[in-house]
Amino acid sequence: MDDGGRGDRLIQRAFLVIVDFQRPGDWPLEYRCLELQELVRTAGAEAVGVVTQRRSRPDPAYFIGRGKLEELAGQVAEAGADLVIFDHDLSPAQARNLEKALNTGVLDRTQLILDIFAQRARTREGKLQVELAQLRYLLPRLTGRGTELSRLGGGIGTRGPGETKLETDRRQARRRIGELVQELEEVRRHRRVQRGRRGRSRVPVVALVGYTNAGKSTMLRALTGAETLVEDRLFATLDPLTRRLDLPGGTRALLTDTVGFIHNLPHQLVAAFSATLEEVVEADLLLHVVDASHPLAPEMVETVSKVLRDLGAGDKPVIIALNKADRIDGPPPLPDAAAEAVVVTSALTGEGLDALRQALEAALTRQRRRVRFSIPYDRLEVLDLIHRSGRVESARYAASGIEVVAELDPAAVGRVRARLAAQALG
Repeated sequence: MDDGGRGDRLIQRAFLVIVDFQRPGDWPLEYRCLELQELVRTAGAEAVGVVTQRRSRPDPAYFIGRGKLEELAGQVAEAGADLVIFDHDLSPAQARNLEKALNTGVLDRTQLILDIFAQRARTREGKLQVELAQLRYLLPRLTGRGTELSRLGGGIGTRGPGETKLETDRRQARRRIGELVQELEEVRRHRRVQRGRRGRSRVPVVALVGYTNAGKSTMLRALTGAETLVEDRLFATLDPLTRRLDLPGGTRALLTDTVGFIHNLPHQLVAAFSATLEEVVEADLLLHVVDASHPLAPEMVETVSKVLRDLGAGDKPVIIALNKADRIDGPPPLPDAAAEAVVVTSALTGEGLDALRQALEAALTRQRRRVRFSIPYDRLEVLDLIHRSGRVESARYAASGIEVVAELDPAAVGRVRARLAAQALG
């Protein structure tokens, strides 16, 4: 896959198309335009113009109306654009019709986001997941793609598998999809082993979630001291990163950064990145980082909440960090979402981070319960297990053994009792 380097090619000039269908939940055109421009910038192209239209439904042949298509063709030629990008998904027929009518490359929103992911993937796992998503997207579009891909000239939309692996051969694409699914199942098995090891040591896991560019990587660095990539670009983090998090009361946890979500996230990506997103589903607690300075922060919170529900993580305990407080005047509005706690923070300046650490520890502690054990002196490894699994309140040395009072989560309680029962039976 392409590594995202752009020194050896000219920057593409992209003309953008956004249609307002005035559907409930749609973002205002102004902000959709800004986000699409940012996606284009992240992909390495330059937005040279925008055309918008209001319609009740897409045109089956061209997505936009015939009159708007003629207007678009004139503006594309005048701007010298070599690419037209729609903020929507296009059918294969619509994409082909538009390319013929405009005599230039045409991409839809899913292709644009997939291209960004292809540039951003660094690990083997990330690259496998991106390739799987791209192949699943391209498979129904293979007919006639040869001329269309060549017209794009090796720029946005041609990274990833492209023609070199596809060769317009559906059977080959299906075969490769099967291989990728198997390889990613190995990745998933490996992750289960890692989680099993973490489970035996009972280090709780906190997963960072949030809209792309909300400041999750900066938050990871601020809370753990980890050296992470921090960029003012969408999808700066693609591959998961886990670091140790020490909390003020002595609790240790693992903090995992995950891929950011976005409005109308392509379903191909959600499906392909299921191995990575399992980190969210299996976490003990979610830390939802919100860009509180963005005018559409409530809509972004709902976007993330919807993706979490789709993943099966909608009932996970959540702490919301209203981030980027350094960019706003006065207290930000509280989000309309259930949360264990809501904390105003700035990962950049450190504002609110002590309160956030306390909220994280309190939420993790609430998942524990207070229990008593009598540990025989010849079973000190069980006492070590209790120390690793939770917080020991007291340990009194009696004639028959060590009387321990500790805070543990239910799974750890079960493991300790199983160890003691095995010793008693032996």
